[in-house]
Amino acid sequence: MPSAVRRVADALLQARLEHQPADADPLENLLQDPEDAYAVQDIVAHESGWLDEAEPGFWKSGGKDRGAPLTHAPLPPQNVWPSPAAAGDRHFNVRWIEAEVALRLGREVTAAQARALGDDDAPSLVDGMTVSIEVVDSRWRQARKAATLLKLADLQSHGALVLGEWQPFAPRDWSAQACTVEIGRQPPQTFTGSYGLADPAWLLPAWLRHVTREGATVPGGTIVTTGTWCGLLDAQKGDRVKASFPGIGTAELQL
Repeated sequence: MPSAVRRVADALLQARLEHQPADADPLENLLQDPEDAYAVQDIVAHESGWLDEAEPGFWKSGGKDRGAPLTHAPLPPQNVWPSPAAAGDRHFNVRWIEAEVALRLGREVTAAQARALGDDDAPSLVDGMTVSIEVVDSRWRQARKAATLLKLADLQSHGALVLGEWQPFAPRDWSAQACTVEIGRQPPQTFTGSYGLADPAWLLPAWLRHVTREGATVPGGTIVTTGTWCGLLDAQKGDRVKASFPGIGTAELQL
């Protein structure tokens, strides 16, 4: 194992254990490519005890737009909650909110099947969709300003995920899809057609090829949340958060 990968993993493990963000500056140039960051993810997942020999059941995936690289991260299952949810005493260094659409696989997908997927094949893999709220957090003191690969190593700055009620998945005019986010006493904000990838199912082939890149089979029922519709919104402890997507549903979280 490269010592750089180990150093970054150790910093993240210590930050999680002590509930104190680590200094990213001395580590900024250690990771050379996304594969290094994914290796850190794997170490942190296994040594934190939330990933055993089974494949992860929850993931996040996304990208700024279709011209930008997609990134992926497995999610700790203990931090995935059904709506309405309450964070209780769950520790966060920061609390930023993303309103998203999560998708659920209707069947297993093998590595060979993932390699052969085209864009038009993706919707047939999905049997459900739901509104999700992601709490974006960081184990780096620099948070938003940390190096891109360090943020990817830190599960792409994942804190927690709230899932609403599942609905049957059907393709729709996503450019007309609205999303309203309410956070504490802030005025509600509404976004329409604001999803950078245009269609949440578009990322499925790339995500599945990532998950199966070492020969794994992704089980049916695996859930992936697909990226923000609202950018990154500030929230505070004590805020109640609600995300609403007309025609899909709502999700709620008490911070």
